[in-house]
Amino acid sequence: MNTPGAALRAPDVRQADGMAVASFVFGLIGLLAMNLLLGPASIVLAALALHRGTSRPGRARLGLALGIADLVVLAWLVSADQTWSWSIG
Repeated sequence: MNTPGAALRAPDVRQADGMAVASFVFGLIGLLAMNLLLGPASIVLAALALHRGTSRPGRARLGLALGIADLVVLAWLVSADQTWSWSIG
């Protein structure tokens, strides 16, 4: 027997799963480029996915960790170069 709330929860879980995957991808790309934008985006998406009850909590937690790592890498690079822009070489 289906409960009335079950039909409404399925799209929310799919959206939360998409947020978890996007968080992971943003965090991974953010390690190499656009740390300042992709790091916080990854953190927010991971938090929303976990709050909405994703069926992929591991991926959301990994996205959260990568988002935090993005900001740590950015802080390290800024402190090393004394500038917000950085380049390899």
